[in-house]
Parts: sequence; structure tokens; C-alpha cells
Amino acid sequence: MVSLKTSVAGIELENPLILASGILGQTASTISNMFKAGFGGVVTKSIGKDPRSGHPNPTMLELDTGLLNAMGLPNQGIDSFENELKELFSIVSGKPIIGSIFASNSSEFVDLAERMEDIGVHALELNLSCPHAKGYGAAIGHDTETAGTSVLEVKNAVDMPVFAKLPPADNISEIAQAVEGAGADAIVAINTLKAMAINLETRKPFLGNKVGGYSGPAIKPVGLRCVYESYQTVDIPVIGCGGITTGRDALEYVLAGATALEIGSSIYYRGKDAPRKIVEEMKSIMEQQEIDKLSDIIGAVHD
Repeated sequence: MVSLKTSVAGIELENPLILASGILGQTASTISNMFKAGFGGVVTKSIGKDPRSGHPNPTMLELDTGLLNAMGLPNQGIDSFENELKELFSIVSGKPIIGSIFASNSSEFVDLAERMEDIGVHALELNLSCPHAKGYGAAIGHDTETAGTSVLEVKNAVDMPVFAKLPPADNISEIAQAVEGAGADAIVAINTLKAMAINLETRKPFLGNKVGGYSGPAIKPVGLRCVYESYQTVDIPVIGCGGITTGRDALEYVLAGATALEIGSSIYYRGKDAPRKIVEEMKSIMEQQEIDKLSDIIGAVHD
């Protein structure tokens, strides 16, 4: 019997698939539906201190091999989101809920982390990688010192696992080492790639924000490289993210060193039951290759 059970920083997952932040993770009802769809865990929408409307439309565009979005981190703020989480916990008691937070400085990160801990999430994911919100995300994550400081101050403030979601940087090994040294319990690699699209007829960018984050199948090779290099560099778990659409994609990430996997745009391509389909595909391939446990092949490409 093939087992897909895995564990990240003490959080037990029935299967390695975790809903990535930003996809159907903003209300109690949508998050609970994601568990019904087969996810082993869920990362919430990235939440800030105050409500944020995000960027002007258009904010989403489908390209040939991926999705381009510039949402701009819209969210209702931590005060309102607290009510959603409390309702969620009454629906899906015991399910792994990871709270994603974003901030412009370490002090804001600490305030949000303490609020999330009080509400009762099982872990925190620090958004150090959003490529299209000025002053947030990648503006912090690309700087090893700032990223490390943010993680360190959050770890000093809360008693729970802290995951650092990193950008697809050329020096991701250095950033991974910095956040590990600061106390991060896991690394998430990667967020979307900074990109743009231009309308030839109007001679203007398609997106209201001009640039956005590119996700989907096209970024899988970048995500694999980042997971591979991070796994070589740090001793904490690496969570793979980027272009995972099939069971084969998922297992390639595991071979590169991923202990768990975050997926998002695959729901757009394969429907809300995408996680269930991917899990079944993973099991089928593992059975064919006589692999009993996921843990047997984590990082196997490095052997």
C-alpha cells in the first residue's frame, strides 16, 4: 500500500499537497471546500495588518503556458480575517491551517504573527516573495539580511513553526541559508516570477499594474532548480511550489528535495478536484516503480 503521508516541522499531512496562498483561501467556506477536494493542508490568503484593495483591473491574464496576475495582495486585514478563521476551525477541526502574512517591515510581521498564533493557526508562512506589490514580498525576500531579520524577529515572538516563502532568485541558496540561520522551520520555493504581457493593438501592457506574477506549467523548471539548490544548502524541509499540475510533476519536485508541495494554478487547469487527481497519479506512478513511501525518494536525485 503506497503511503503519501509526510511531515513538515512537526505538522503531519495525510498527503503532501498544500493549497498555495492566494487561491481560494480567503473565506471559511472556500478553505473548507479545499480540504474536501483532497488537500492535505491549506495556506490562507496572504493577510496584512489593514484592509487592502489591491491593484486596478485587469488583474489576470491567461497566456499560452501559464497565468499572469497582478492582484496586489488584496485582503480584508487581520481583524476581519480573524472571524473567518474562527469559523473555519469550527468546521475543519484538526486540519493543518497555515496562516500566510505579509508586511513591509519586521515589526509588522511580528504583530501579524502574534495575532495568527492567538487565533490558532498551526504554522505561519511569511510572504517574502510576492513580485508585484511595492514594498512587500520580494522587496524583502531578495535581500538576505532583511529576510533573515524578519524571520528571526517572528521566531522570537511566537512559539510555532515558521515557513519562509522565497522568490525565484538566482542566489536562492544564500537566501535559504539566511532564513535557516534566523530560525525558519521550512522553506517554500517558489513564488511567481515577475513578468508582463503587452497588447500589440493597444500598445499597452495587459495588466493594470503593468507587471505581475507568472505561474503555471511554464515555471516548473525554475521551481525545480530552486528546490534542488535549496535542498543542497539547508537542513530544514523544503516545500516545492511552481507549475505542479500532474502527479509526475509532483514526484519530480520530491526527487529534487521537496518534503511537501504547494499547488495553486493547477486548480484553474484541472478543476477543484485537481489535488485528488494528482494524488491518484502519484500513487499510480509509485506503485509502478515499487515505491512504498514518499519519504523513500525525497531528494533522491541528489544520491
